[in-house]
Amino acid sequence: MRQLSLFDYMNDTEEEVLSEEELSEIHPRMVSLFSGCGGLDWGFKEAGYNIIYAVDFDRDAQRVYEANLGDMDKRNILDVPVEDVPECDILTGGFPCQPFSNAGNRKGVNDSRGNLYKECLRLIEAKKPKVVVFENVRGLLSIKDKDGGLLIDTIVKSLEEIGKGYNITYQLVNASDYNVPQNRVRVVLVAFRKDLGKTFVFPPKQSKEGLNVGSLLNVPEGIPNQVDWPFSPQALNLIQHIPEGGSWKSIPYEYLPERFRKIADNMKRYHAPNMYRRFSRDEIAGTITAAAQPENCGIIHPTENRRYTVREIARIQSFPDEFVFFTDNPKSVVSMYKVIGNAVPPTLAKVIGNAIKVQLGKRLTE
Repeated sequence: MRQLSLFDYMNDTEEEVLSEEELSEIHPRMVSLFSGCGGLDWGFKEAGYNIIYAVDFDRDAQRVYEANLGDMDKRNILDVPVEDVPECDILTGGFPCQPFSNAGNRKGVNDSRGNLYKECLRLIEAKKPKVVVFENVRGLLSIKDKDGGLLIDTIVKSLEEIGKGYNITYQLVNASDYNVPQNRVRVVLVAFRKDLGKTFVFPPKQSKEGLNVGSLLNVPEGIPNQVDWPFSPQALNLIQHIPEGGSWKSIPYEYLPERFRKIADNMKRYHAPNMYRRFSRDEIAGTITAAAQPENCGIIHPTENRRYTVREIARIQSFPDEFVFFTDNPKSVVSMYKVIGNAVPPTLAKVIGNAIKVQLGKRLTE
């Protein structure tokens, strides 16, 4: 994968921008909410942001975050008073996505986690950062709030009404359009405080040439976390019949379990789900999920009958090999699939962070 340059973060609406050297001297103060294991924070750090506060109460995520990025607040955000959060230039928040996910039960705001976006708004109201960045699953765009309106509209209206208000841009973003070797579609919202006189414009999509699974799999010896979570015997019995580039549909009917036969017998009714996907080495990977199950993501190695290792899925999520995870016992191996699947790809985060710096320049820290 190629390295992105300053040119890649520009767009047709840009005025004169600062030089690379001038931009490298801008270090916005960043507050990170719902930080997870640090995918978004690592990307923004690489873009030159100074992370002054992070919070997440997931123990597995905390352990990884602190090993790679430093101390974090381990409290539930509900227990964090505004005075404990420092003043900042930018506030980021990846509030829990499960209530809005198509893979979940989509209870949305009826799930207690579905209201945690309000905690982001509470702290934005108190700190009034110059920039706000939210990342979430695409289901956020269709879920309704308690009053029957779209939740995304409620969030936008709330941001517009805070202080002097914000200019808000949001869209569905596929991480593979920004040099991440994974087709991962998420909502990214970027809000600029109105007094900055700007509205964020997403950078141009990048070439996907050479962006495939095969380019990631030759992990050198000595790189940590080259351990996988073994499949069950039942899953292995199915996987051995799936060729590179295939799925459960490649398995002979006589080897299918009863639940798969029901689907095979009525593909139209079940919308022909693409379970047990084994992406080929020349394909871009599918979305890596926290569950890491073959039923809901392409977690099967192209040529070996196993899951991708922790390091391989970390690479698919664009984590660098220097970023460490904990695989000291079988339980922690499983938990590492979870924290990686929940993360924002660092490369995507760096693209967004650099684009914000290019478009705001010194206004970001003045």
